[in-house]
Amino acid sequence: MKRRDSAVEGIKTVQRAPVTAVLAAAALFVVTACSSSDGTAKSEGPAGSPSASVSGGSTPPDDEAKPSAPPAKGSAKVVSTLTEGLKSPWGMAALPEGDLLVSSRDEGTITRVDSENGKKTEVGQVPGVSPGGEGGLLGLAISPSFASDTYVYAYFTTDSDNRIARMLYDPKRPVGQQLGAPDTVLRGIPKGNIHNGGRIAFGPDKMLYAGTGETGETGLAQDKKSLGGKILRMTPDGQPVHGNPEADSVVYTYGHRNVQGLAWDAEKRLWASEFGQNTWDELNLIEPGKNYGWPEAEGKAGKPGFVDPVEEWRTSDASPSGIAFAKGSIWMAALRGERLWRIPLAGVKPSAAAEAFFQGEYGRLRTVLATGDGALWLMTSNTDGRGTPKPGDDKILRVDVT
Repeated sequence: MKRRDSAVEGIKTVQRAPVTAVLAAAALFVVTACSSSDGTAKSEGPAGSPSASVSGGSTPPDDEAKPSAPPAKGSAKVVSTLTEGLKSPWGMAALPEGDLLVSSRDEGTITRVDSENGKKTEVGQVPGVSPGGEGGLLGLAISPSFASDTYVYAYFTTDSDNRIARMLYDPKRPVGQQLGAPDTVLRGIPKGNIHNGGRIAFGPDKMLYAGTGETGETGLAQDKKSLGGKILRMTPDGQPVHGNPEADSVVYTYGHRNVQGLAWDAEKRLWASEFGQNTWDELNLIEPGKNYGWPEAEGKAGKPGFVDPVEEWRTSDASPSGIAFAKGSIWMAALRGERLWRIPLAGVKPSAAAEAFFQGEYGRLRTVLATGDGALWLMTSNTDGRGTPKPGDDKILRVDVT
C-alpha cells in the first residue's frame, strides 16, 4: 500500500464531509501494582494512567463511576486576533503571568507574545537547531518551577538527532539575548525529514512528557530500545521516572507513528493525537506500557495486544497537531483538515459525536492551548511551506468555547 507521509498535508484535495465520530467502547480496568515491562498497566499509576490520579486515588469501575459529560453540541467562536506575522510557528507555551512563548520551526527563534496586546518580542535563537523537512525548533514547555529556576524547555532537531534542552530565560536582558546556553536533558531521539514528533509538556505530576515520531522507519515504533515512535516520560533533568514501565527507560508508551499533541483532562488522564498513514488519524487515551499498534495497526483495528484509539478521522479531515482540554472536551487542531475538532468526553470515552469548527476559514491549524479561564489560544500554520498564506499569517486567535 502506498504510504501517506505527512508531506501530503499540503496537497489540496476535495474535502470530505467530516467523519462522524465513532463512540469508543470503554474497557473496565482496576488498579493493581506497578506497570510491568510487558505493557500491562498494573500500578497505582503515575499521572496519565486512567487507573489513577497523581495522588494515587483509583478510578471506580464503569458500573460505579458516573462521569459527567459536557453538552453534546458545543460552540467555538474567534473573538479576537492576538497577534499576526509569525513565521513557521510550531510550539506555544504560556508563562505564569499569561504571556505566550512561540517557537519558529525554520528560524530557530523563540518569540514572546504579550497576552493582552499581542506585542512580539524576540527572546532569542536556540543554538544548534538544524531545520529541514518537518524538523527544526518544535515544542516548548515551561518549567513547573519556573518562578525559582526560570527554565524554558525546547524540543528541536540538530544535525544528528532530535533532543530536548532547557535554557534559562531572563527578560531583563537585551531583546534577542534573553536565553541562556542550552542544557541538554535528553538526546538521541531519531531524526528524519518526516515524523520528528516534537510536542513536549509537563504533566500534573510535574514530570516532562514528549511525543516522538518514527522518522519514516516504521520498525522504530515497536523497538523499545529506540526513542522513536514513542511517548516519553522523564524527570525535569531527563532521567527515567519511578513508575515508568521499565525502571531504566524514559519510554512510557510505544507503537506510535508521529505523536503531535499531548493534553491532560480534569481527572489527570493523558490524551495524545497522532498522524495515521493513508486511512485513519487518531486520538488516544494513554496508558503506561501499552502498545498503540503502529505499524501493525492503524485506527480501530481490533488486533490483540494493541490499544485502539478512542476516536479516529479520515486523514483528509484531520492530520492532527496540538490538542488541549477545556470545558469537558478535547480540542484538536488539524493541519490538512484545516479545522478545529471538539471531542466531548465522559470519563474515558467520547460522550457524543466529534464536531468540527472553522473548516477552511483560517487554513492549517498547528497548536491549541487552554488559556486558564476556559478559552483557547489557537495558532495557524500557513507559512511552513505547505499552506497557502493569507495576509497576516501566521496568527494566534483567541477562541471562546463551550
